[in-house]
Amino acid sequence: MHSYQMQKLLRPLQSTKTIGASFFMKHWGPYNVAVWDTAGEERFTGLSSFYCRNAGAAIFAFNLNCLKSFESLGMRFLPLLSSAQDSCLKIVVGTKYDITSPGSRQVSVEAAEKLALEMNANQPMEKLQKPPYFETSSRTGYNVDEVFEYILQYCLPYTSDLAIKPTHSKSTVNLSDVKNQTHLKENKCCT
Repeated sequence: MHSYQMQKLLRPLQSTKTIGASFFMKHWGPYNVAVWDTAGEERFTGLSSFYCRNAGAAIFAFNLNCLKSFESLGMRFLPLLSSAQDSCLKIVVGTKYDITSPGSRQVSVEAAEKLALEMNANQPMEKLQKPPYFETSSRTGYNVDEVFEYILQYCLPYTSDLAIKPTHSKSTVNLSDVKNQTHLKENKCCT
């Protein structure tokens, strides 16, 4: 999370862990996106449903080298999304890709993609460009940006049509109109 927020790759000695919950704002075209990182630790589970309120997407991370962390994703974290949007996109992310070798890997790509598709069974499949599964490395930054780009493209598709443009809606006050109305009122009171 920290490497995405800072938009730089972290060397091993600079890497920071999330303790408790971390929050930051990210700009995506005309949108300001709030990102919460609850670290997934059991001691913070009670607070996590608060952070998930009205969430449009959630990232479920597990260690590629630890089958137990993968197996606990569904039963431990899906209940936290009870207060999220019904259409909440669930992204499954295998972490520690940089230290994963064929001998240490305990979760296959196929098993993780299958879980990601099952968790998103209510999503319109035509909107998903690929299964919502990524393998990442916080240390090298591998695939970190891609996870967030995938989420933002799904939840907030950004096109040039959405670029910030001046609008003249009922909530917009055009000061030249106000000045003209004031001038008209001043003239009417004298007649």
